[in-house]
Amino acid sequence: MRRKVINVAVNGVTGRMGYRQHLVRSLLSIRDQGGVALADGSRIYPEPILVGRSEERLREIAELHGLERWSTNLDEVLSDPAVDVYFDTQTTSAREPSLLKAIAAGKHVYTEKPIADSLDGALAIARAAREAGITNGVVQDKLFLPGMIKLRRLVRSGFFGRVLSARLEFGYWVFEGDSTPAQRPSWNYRRQDGGGIVLDMFPHWQYLLEDLFGPVTALYARSVTHISQRWDEAGQPYQVTADDAAYAVLEFGTGMLASVNSSWAVRVNRRELVELQVDGTHGSAVAGLRNCAVQHRVSTPMPVWNPDLPDPLDYPSQWTDVPDNEVFDNGFKAEWELFLRAVAEGTPFGWDLAEGAKGVQLAGLALQSSADGRRVVVPALAL
Repeated sequence: MRRKVINVAVNGVTGRMGYRQHLVRSLLSIRDQGGVALADGSRIYPEPILVGRSEERLREIAELHGLERWSTNLDEVLSDPAVDVYFDTQTTSAREPSLLKAIAAGKHVYTEKPIADSLDGALAIARAAREAGITNGVVQDKLFLPGMIKLRRLVRSGFFGRVLSARLEFGYWVFEGDSTPAQRPSWNYRRQDGGGIVLDMFPHWQYLLEDLFGPVTALYARSVTHISQRWDEAGQPYQVTADDAAYAVLEFGTGMLASVNSSWAVRVNRRELVELQVDGTHGSAVAGLRNCAVQHRVSTPMPVWNPDLPDPLDYPSQWTDVPDNEVFDNGFKAEWELFLRAVAEGTPFGWDLAEGAKGVQLAGLALQSSADGRRVVVPALAL
């Protein structure tokens, strides 16, 4: 069996997402399974090259997983002709210049989102990649979640009839960091470092909702900072300069509406940390990370509003879980396999940097809507 090694420079591997999801659960997992099969019978075998700022942490990770190559010098790594792919999972503020360097060096590029902290920056990256003729892509992991795969099946099958509306609820309580350590990095709460829940999460909502219902055509949003002071990784207090919650109404070409609430200052009373409810004329569904429950119109109860008596209906019990019917792989790993296959075969990748620019655009328009206090139309992007 022929094996094709693809050298992947992973920048930002010392961060939580870079290490857990992209290195361990994706690239190393792909290696453990023997690579990715190609149509000609050969297999792709990714070889990670660790890149980051902390020499001590990079050495520790490399030794733990038996990896030979690591570096704190990105320019040196990009100058190596043996490096095939550059992957970026740094902080948002550091992403744009690094991606442009990698594209200029002729590397195929794959990146976390947002791909930049401004639409102009995102378009510049997408255009540079197109002109360079490289394979390029953006992580769109929510498309590969088991709950959303089940929901997509329902949409495609016509289960809902005419879709009327959707309600997306995302978030959890992120501790301030004084008495209990925060479970998100402090840069997430500094606008100057590319932080903010709108820039972080609206790119996700853009690709997920467009995949299910088509492009967003207009929106009204309100972003806020609920908690103004937090404590950083060194236990020092700092002033929050970015939004930690956002509330939006999105419009679609079909006439359906979606309310989207995102917050790092909310306590969870849901089945999962993210839930998307879709209501249609024939039925409804609620999907999360793994689960998806449905209620068809033939089994819809008839509630009666009566504030004087206890409600006799047990609403949660009247929904039916959609069975798995297949084995779901890690979503990050599933998309990595598709990207590596596109690199090896020289074929376009379905979610390229132009798609990533759409997410940055939606985030920017949401912030604009909040600042202006008005509804804004989403124009088509011109690359």
